[in-house]
Amino acid sequence: MTNRNISSRKPFLLKPCGKDYLWGGSRLNDDFSKEIPMMPLAETWECSTHPDGPSVVSGGDFDGCTLSDVLKGHPDFLGTHPAEGDDFPILIKLIDARNDLSIQVHPTDLYAREHENGQMGKTEMWYVLDAVKDAKVVYGLLRDMKREELRQCIIDGTVEKYLQKVPVKKDDIFFIEPGTIHAIGAGTLLAEIQENSNLTYRLYDYDRTDKNGEKRKLHIEKALDVADLKAAPDPRQPLRVLKYRHGCASEFLCRCRYFEVYRMLVDTKNLRSLVNYRADGASFRVLLCTDGCGLISFGERESILFFRGDCIFVPADSVELKIHGQACFLDIRG
Repeated sequence: MTNRNISSRKPFLLKPCGKDYLWGGSRLNDDFSKEIPMMPLAETWECSTHPDGPSVVSGGDFDGCTLSDVLKGHPDFLGTHPAEGDDFPILIKLIDARNDLSIQVHPTDLYAREHENGQMGKTEMWYVLDAVKDAKVVYGLLRDMKREELRQCIIDGTVEKYLQKVPVKKDDIFFIEPGTIHAIGAGTLLAEIQENSNLTYRLYDYDRTDKNGEKRKLHIEKALDVADLKAAPDPRQPLRVLKYRHGCASEFLCRCRYFEVYRMLVDTKNLRSLVNYRADGASFRVLLCTDGCGLISFGERESILFFRGDCIFVPADSVELKIHGQACFLDIRG
């Protein structure tokens, strides 16, 4: 990217990359106004430096640059405590599962480094934005299984009988560690925060065919290498406590070595003051607006209008921000 003299650490809006996987629907365009000409539109990679789907800055000093190029030019935007060296540690998505996703599993960092040319593994968290009645997710196995037994069930097409299927509803949280066999079920709309990786091993895909009439590739041996074959515990929703301050409430959702996630509710409609917000020097932050709209102002008369579905990157040690509106955010930190 062109070298630019940027003295202040101002927030900027990101434009996502879209993915048209066969199980997707239309809600990311219909509900979040993504205006991406894909049907289906299964995923939007909202905050990404991954080469398979980089996000691009929209407006401001870095307009038109990829997030990856911005961070290469300004590594200090990451902060003093990135999870993995100087690399951007996370990838944030919106996912519209009109149909069931494949039964899949992700590797650990160690396995991925050894078997996938030094790539990272994949730890992820789901925050459910909406779900139809009776929607479910797959979360691990119902009972302990042996490797050969699971392989034969996949071949026979009977593997679904051994999967733990958990009902989901709006506002649920699921933390998916590497090795957990899982799948997002039909009728689920969610935000996913994950390691900066695109490694997925498919165990089973319902014998579906893609738009070219071909079955999608399975990765059975690698999946069996990394899968946890013990019976999975019943995933329980964690106790969450809202902490209030003037015009704002927040609650902790999830923490792991790669990211922290909070939910932040802003309502300044009937207040004279705005909500003050900034990222400290330890880490960048990402604000993903899951509902509502408003205005973020900063500097000398600069501002960003935000709406449902917008994703805003806030550099570490940022300028002071003032948030006005009625909105819900996922507040994500590296």
